[in-house]
Amino acid sequence: MNSANGGGQSAQTAQLHEVLWDEWLQWAAAHAVTVPATTAFAEARARVWAASEFVATSVARHPLEFAELVADAVLMRPYQAAELAQRLAAALATVSDDASLQRALRQFRRREMVRIIWRDLAGWATLPETLEELSELADVCICQALDLLHGWTCAEFGTPRASAEREMQMIVLAMGKLGARELNLSSDIDLIFAFPQAGEVTGGSRPLTHEQFFVRLARRLVQTLANQTADGFVFRVDTRLRPFGEAGPLAMNFQALEAYYQSQAREWERYAMIKARPVTGDPADIAQLMAMLRPFVYRRYLDFGAFDSLRELKRMIAKELYRRGMDANIKLGPGGIREIEFIGQAFQLVRGGRDPELQVRPIRQVLAQLARKQLLPAAAVAELDAAYEFLRLVENRLQAYRDKQTHLLPDDDAGRERLARAMNCADWDSFSAALNAHRQRVQQHFDQVFALSEAPATGDDGAQLLGLGAADAAQEVATLAQLGFAEAEAVRTVLAQFRDATARKGLSEKGRDRLAQVLPLAVRLSASTAAPLLTLTRVLRVLETIAQRTAYLAMLLEAPEILAQLVRLAAMSAWFTDQIGRQPLLLDELIDPRRLYAPLRREELEAELDALLQPVAVEDLEQQMARLHQFVQGNVLRVAAADLTAVIPLMVVSDYLTEIAEVALARVLRVAAAHLYQQHGRPTAISGADSGFLVIGYGKLGGIELGYGSDLDLVFVHGSADVLALTDGAKSVSNVQFYARLGQRMIHMLTTRTLSGALYDIDTRLRPDGNKGLLVRSLTAFAAYQEQEAWTWEHQALVRARPVAGDPVLAQQFAAIRHAVLQRRRDPEQLQRAVREMREKMRSTLDKSTAQAFDLKQGVGGIADIEFMVQYAVLRWAADYPELTAWTDNIRLLDTLAALGLLPGQTAHQLAEAYKTLRAVYHRHTLAQQPQLIAADHLLVEREQVRELWRALLDGDH
Repeated sequence: MNSANGGGQSAQTAQLHEVLWDEWLQWAAAHAVTVPATTAFAEARARVWAASEFVATSVARHPLEFAELVADAVLMRPYQAAELAQRLAAALATVSDDASLQRALRQFRRREMVRIIWRDLAGWATLPETLEELSELADVCICQALDLLHGWTCAEFGTPRASAEREMQMIVLAMGKLGARELNLSSDIDLIFAFPQAGEVTGGSRPLTHEQFFVRLARRLVQTLANQTADGFVFRVDTRLRPFGEAGPLAMNFQALEAYYQSQAREWERYAMIKARPVTGDPADIAQLMAMLRPFVYRRYLDFGAFDSLRELKRMIAKELYRRGMDANIKLGPGGIREIEFIGQAFQLVRGGRDPELQVRPIRQVLAQLARKQLLPAAAVAELDAAYEFLRLVENRLQAYRDKQTHLLPDDDAGRERLARAMNCADWDSFSAALNAHRQRVQQHFDQVFALSEAPATGDDGAQLLGLGAADAAQEVATLAQLGFAEAEAVRTVLAQFRDATARKGLSEKGRDRLAQVLPLAVRLSASTAAPLLTLTRVLRVLETIAQRTAYLAMLLEAPEILAQLVRLAAMSAWFTDQIGRQPLLLDELIDPRRLYAPLRREELEAELDALLQPVAVEDLEQQMARLHQFVQGNVLRVAAADLTAVIPLMVVSDYLTEIAEVALARVLRVAAAHLYQQHGRPTAISGADSGFLVIGYGKLGGIELGYGSDLDLVFVHGSADVLALTDGAKSVSNVQFYARLGQRMIHMLTTRTLSGALYDIDTRLRPDGNKGLLVRSLTAFAAYQEQEAWTWEHQALVRARPVAGDPVLAQQFAAIRHAVLQRRRDPEQLQRAVREMREKMRSTLDKSTAQAFDLKQGVGGIADIEFMVQYAVLRWAADYPELTAWTDNIRLLDTLAALGLLPGQTAHQLAEAYKTLRAVYHRHTLAQQPQLIAADHLLVEREQVRELWRALLDGDH
């Protein structure tokens, strides 16, 4: 069609629309209706009538409705909160059956659509306002129609009940654009219907199951909204996103839904469920349903398999569009709305389980989060957001014309001219240029996000054959030698054993394909390390562990930097690969080197743990424990990575490890207490500001000197001195019982062994009376024991004791008790003798030194000797120098002793330097998974210094 004919048709259409306006003006004059005389109204009216045949004809056919809109002045403003619902309630006040309900809803919808389209086309509403008002219109129609239909259906068939006291409600899940409250002008609404539990209705004239009741109710609602009548329709309804699609029941109970999504749902259903939003239902039922669905959508690990799934979905869409010749589709075509949504939702599927801030529905909010979290460049997000706004405006302009669901650009000149003008463009060419620029940018960003990351160049096909196992032995050896493996034959043997082991696991076809792509990359990266065979052997242990978990293999393909970091860490220490092999979730930590080599401090740790636990139901103890494991192991791994790469100094390593433990302990206490509060209520008549419970750290934890894999020495005390006091719950127990159970539950959570090991190993033998004593004592009893019964070695232990979690008031009271006990005046000779005897007793049972090896901790001149000397010095002089009780760690205590001049010459400095050196070797041996022994002729200078200082300070042979 040429432009002259197009222009003629456009002018003819505009003329017809003006005739319709003249008809309304005549009606208005006849009914004494005042027409606004402002220029703004006239220009807006002309713009709307030119762009929307639906509005022009609706106003001409139903003049009173438009007159009411004008009189109410609601064309000029958005509705207030709940205003739309109030207006619909008034419109439905007199309906009494399905027919009158359908008629009232359609009339209401038509009136509101005229208002919304007017505001949109006139430029009196922003795009977010338009989408929100359309979504609110759908919501209130669904809710109020369902309320009426539920009552009518109960009157006819009986009432479904969750219990004798509570009537059961149907939950309507809005999916797609309605779920995200991004509904467009003539969109279908995608709905899924659910109800809490199976059973039978009560009060009916004949037996009817809950499923039968809610299926009838759902069908009735769909018909009410979607039937085409003389008054039109309310919303077209699509229910094909439900389980089993059109073959499945229209409404399902929660148990059936859970079974489906756990075992039979397809990948694209995860994508669809991102936007699921409950529109109706009881709040408790809604919370239960969404908690059940969340793990299906958002995985605990970084799920890079989502990229591949969405790639395949995009290919299917593109193939269908090509078959239909629909390149002009602004939603599904290249650079269209769907590609923008795919970009955002891919990141949601991959990372949403780890980052609740990504669990939002509106795509523009998702994009904003991606920019804020630097997951996409800010410039790219700005371009995607601008394109999304432009494309959604185009979509609305297309659909506003005839209230028709379409995403196709017009192919006639009249339609093109109308669309260009509605988009404020001078002509089709200028509009087309703007549209194409947006679409090209979208497609560019889509291709960048979804392009499978390029593998490192292999140089030839030989390395690739290693993954497939297609090369013969001689060819493999030659290829491995070419890659740089000096022990090529040994490497070939390791690879053959790996392929045999993974073959026995019965991998899926997808798993075999992905493993065949990952393996050559691992081989090549390992070849470039200082110890290629050792490194590759360690990496293959991890790959064998994750071989059946195709999502992890997808992660290594989509983000090869993870594999590169894995190889780098494996070359440093087997500790890393052992940790990751036990807990593959730790692979997530390798994705961002900036994060991997930058351990978090306390506030950041607490924020991360909050984010990890936020999605978990309060009563789900198993999942809470799993997330705690993930938190601790991930953060310890970061510390070790930063340690071995010298990003952080040795003396800071223990600070980081101690803070991780303290944050975990505080959360374990909070979780354990919350469970007991639910059962028994809170303790009464306690000394404290909070729980009345305190966790005291001893040993390395108390001394802020934790190492990798250190036990936590813990003592528990409570603030209840009244043995008769009870908790205030319905199932009350004594305070003493409550606190005993709290301590036991904490130990259970900390020490229960999972596939990834225990959270921490716990030692509670430093409590009063050791293993024979109560697990939890009152702080009053603890103080009395320390004052009257404790041995010298227990006071030595108290030097390194400090509160690490629990009630702040009790923490202050404990500090006062500790200061008083440590500042007691002691006989120097008796103290020397007691410390020497305890050290000898400990060495006789723990020292593993031999003629060939020296025990770093327990050997003569080792770490324990330094610790004993510091503890002796504190107990010896704290009565005169109270500042010695201020610290619990050896280095700061030695600094204090030096500042006070209590140790001769350079004694304190020498001890501190020896201590640092010995601990550095101790840390390295832990990471290398070696015994804490060194050759007998190593560190002789440091060890001799410690022995000499022992003799000088404690006046005894050593």
